[in-house]
Amino acid sequence: MKMPIHILVAEDDNDINQLLCRMMRNSGYHVQPVFSGTEALLYLGAQKWQLILLDLMLPGLSGEQVIEQINELKVAVPIIVISAKGEQSTKVAALRAGADDYITKPFDVEEVAARVDSLLRRYQRLDEPIESHILKYQSVSLDRELKRVFVLERELILTAREFAILELLMMNPRKVFSKVNVFESIWGEEYMHEDTNTVNVHISHLRSKLAKLDSEQDYIETIWGMGYRLY
Repeated sequence: MKMPIHILVAEDDNDINQLLCRMMRNSGYHVQPVFSGTEALLYLGAQKWQLILLDLMLPGLSGEQVIEQINELKVAVPIIVISAKGEQSTKVAALRAGADDYITKPFDVEEVAARVDSLLRRYQRLDEPIESHILKYQSVSLDRELKRVFVLERELILTAREFAILELLMMNPRKVFSKVNVFESIWGEEYMHEDTNTVNVHISHLRSKLAKLDSEQDYIETIWGMGYRLY
């Protein structure tokens, strides 16, 4: 399920504010209208927002002051300025201060919607978690960068092939790997019938080493006629 996207619309003109809110809701976003810079900061401090549409000429705190406060408070929120101020110097100053985009009034409704969607996509990609180099399954922890394995917090010493087999299984804990899959993935060569024993021996050694550190758990399951998977 996708997390809801919350957008703060800071615009003191009631008609424009309603128009922007209606546009954002039509795009499926959750919207909160505010009508002053002071009110905008109150809402920014109350919850996490995925985007703020910000007018510059706001009562209370100006849009420029809101951006300044956002920087000081280290609030991570993308900002699109929508302003009647069309001077190049004002645009450059706003962008350098921390705005991500600048749209001049009067604006095109479809252009605003497209820029909002584009900016949100960029930030969502940046927010995506980087794949962890630590794999965990039951009591086993495998560090893909340091090439170390721990079982019940005790280090398990493996050969390079054994480590690679365990890593393969832990990356796909519910998948059944045939002997062909294992051999071609780990050895990087075409599987031949005589390679069956090679796979069997490495799996057996890996099982034995795991059992020495955790005799209560049989980590590798044999699916007869199919292959192996984590148990």
